[in-house]
Amino acid sequence: MEQRALQRTEELRTARYLPIGAYGVIGDCRSVALVSLLGSIDWWCLPRFDGDPVLARLLDADVGGSCVITPSVSATVSRCYRPGTAILDTTFQTDDGCVVVSDFMPALTEAEKRQLPVPPRAIIRRVRCTQGRVPLQVSVRLRPNFGRSTPEVRQVIPTLATIGWADQLCMAYCSHPLRVRGGVLTGEVTLQAGEQLDLVLAYSMEAPAELPVPQLLDRFEHATERFWRAWANRCAYTGPYHEAVVRSAITLKLLTYAPSGAIVAAPTTSLPEWPGGVRNWDYRYCWLRDAAFTVRVLLELGYHREAEAFVDWLLYATHLTHPELQVVYTLYGEAHIPERELLDLEGYGGARPVRVGNAASDQLQLDVYGEVMLALWQYRRVSGRPFDRDAQRFIRGLVQTVLRRWAEPDDGIWEPRSGRAHHTHSKAMCYAALRCARELAAFDGFTLPLTAMEQAERAMLDWIEQHGFDPKRGAFVSTPGGGMDAALLWLALLDHFLPPTDPRIVGTVDAVIRELGQDELVYRYRRDDGLPGREGAFVICSFWLVEALARLGRCDQATTYFERLLKRANDLGLLAEELHPETGEQLGNFPQAFSHLGLISAALTLQERCC
Repeated sequence: MEQRALQRTEELRTARYLPIGAYGVIGDCRSVALVSLLGSIDWWCLPRFDGDPVLARLLDADVGGSCVITPSVSATVSRCYRPGTAILDTTFQTDDGCVVVSDFMPALTEAEKRQLPVPPRAIIRRVRCTQGRVPLQVSVRLRPNFGRSTPEVRQVIPTLATIGWADQLCMAYCSHPLRVRGGVLTGEVTLQAGEQLDLVLAYSMEAPAELPVPQLLDRFEHATERFWRAWANRCAYTGPYHEAVVRSAITLKLLTYAPSGAIVAAPTTSLPEWPGGVRNWDYRYCWLRDAAFTVRVLLELGYHREAEAFVDWLLYATHLTHPELQVVYTLYGEAHIPERELLDLEGYGGARPVRVGNAASDQLQLDVYGEVMLALWQYRRVSGRPFDRDAQRFIRGLVQTVLRRWAEPDDGIWEPRSGRAHHTHSKAMCYAALRCARELAAFDGFTLPLTAMEQAERAMLDWIEQHGFDPKRGAFVSTPGGGMDAALLWLALLDHFLPPTDPRIVGTVDAVIRELGQDELVYRYRRDDGLPGREGAFVICSFWLVEALARLGRCDQATTYFERLLKRANDLGLLAEELHPETGEQLGNFPQAFSHLGLISAALTLQERCC
C-alpha cells in the first residue's frame, strides 16, 4: 500500500481552488484526468493531451467543467493508488459509513480491445459502500472550449444521457438516475453497505459513439489492473527506492502518447510557478531537452519498447525542421505552436494569464543538440540497434548545425524572455553533441567531418575555459561575467566533458549549493529573466544536485537530499515542476515529466555510485 493522507472534507470545501498537490492523475496513454481529494475531476482534455479541456475547473472555478462524486456530509478522506497501477482509490469515512471511489481510464491490451467494445476515451468511476450508509452528491458538468461552451444534454433513458457540442459527443452513464438541470447532470444518492454506484463518461470523435456497457465494467477494471501491474512488473530497478521509482515510471507512462511515442512535459497548462503569478505556461507538448534523461531512464528500467518508440518519435518529429532542432514539438512532431492568452479566464487561484500554445517553439536553445545526441548515443550503446541511413543523415545534419551555430548566443535551457546570451551550459552541450556523434559514427561506420569537429571541440573548450569560468568563485558560471545557474550541474553529469573529480566541476557544484541551494532544494537561477515575480525551487535541479553529489563521491549527502526530496512529493508520490521552499506547496504544471525523470535518474545514479 502506498502513502495515504488524512484530511477533512470541510477543510477542503472552503477553498475556491484546491492545492495542486491535492490532485491525482489517471489516464490511458492518450489523455489524462486530474482527480482531487474531494472526488472532483477538474481537468480532462479531449481527444488527446493537447486537446480541448472539457473539464477545466482547475483554471476557472466558475465556468470550468467538473465531474463530482463526493459525500454530502463531512468526511475524512484518504487515497492511494493500487500498487503498481494507475487506478486511484479515494476513501471517504463519515460518521455513519464509508465509501471508496475508484477512478481509472480503461487500459487494455490490443487483443482485449478487439474483443471488447471500449470507447476511444473513457473515464470510469466506481463507488462502493463498504460500511454503514453514505449520502453522495453527483454531478457531471462538461464545459468545452475552456468553459466557453455549454453543451446540449439530452436524457436518453434515466441512466444514460448524451452530451453534445459542435460535432463532438460524450455519453454519460450512471447506474443511479441523474436529472438534467441547466446543462448539468446532477443527483443525490445514498449508498448502503454492499451497494455500488457506477459512472462512466465515454467520448468518441466519430459517430456512432460506443455506448458504455455496464455489464463490462468489472472486466474493464480487472483488465486495467492487469495491464498496469504487468507493465510495472517489467521494471528492472531493484534498489531501495523501488516504490517511488515505479510510481514515477507509471506517471511517465501516463504522460506518453502511445500512437506516436512522444512524452508530454505535463498534461496541464497555466498552473503557476508562484501563487498568483504570471509564470504560467502550456506544457502539453514535447520538449527535446527531456530526451537524454528519457532514453536513459527507459532503457535502464528495462522499458526498451518505450525507449525505441521515443527515439522513433524523435527522429520523425525533427524531420520537418532538420538539420535544425526546435525546442518543442507537438505530439505528432508539428513545429508550429503559436502562443495565445485566454484573458477571460480567472486562472488557477487568480494566476493570469491562461496560455495556450508555447512561444518557446521560436527560441534558439543550442543545448538541445547535446541532449538529442546524448539520447541517440545512449540508445545505440544499450539497445545495440544500428542506425539506418536516414538516421545517419540526421546525425550528420545535427553535426553540421552544431559546427555552424555553436558560437552564437542562444536563449538557454530555461527559456527566459530577456534576450539571447552566450551560455556556458549550451557550449558544453554542443561539445558533448560532437563527442557523442564521433562514437555513433564509430559504432555504425559512417563518415563525419572529423577535422572540422576537432577544431570546433578545441574552440569550445577554449571558450568555456576563458569565458565560462570564474576564478574567484572557482566555478563555471552561466554567462561570461554572470552568476550561477543550476543547469551547470549538468557539467558534473556529462561523461563527455570533464571528469567529476576535476576541481572546476567540484567548485561548480559547491557554488550552486552556496548560491542557489536551500537545503535539498535548488533554484534555477537568481537573475532578471524578463518576467515579473518569483518562482519556486525547481524539482529537476534538486535531483540533478543529488546526482552530482553522488558522482563526486558525497554519497551520504546525496542520499540525505534524495530522501528529503521524496518526502516533498504529494501523498500519491506525484511531483509538480516546482516547490514552494517554505510551505512545501506544489507549484507549476502537474504532474511534471521532468521532475519524475529526475527522480528516477537520481535513484539510478545512487544505486550505481553509492551502493
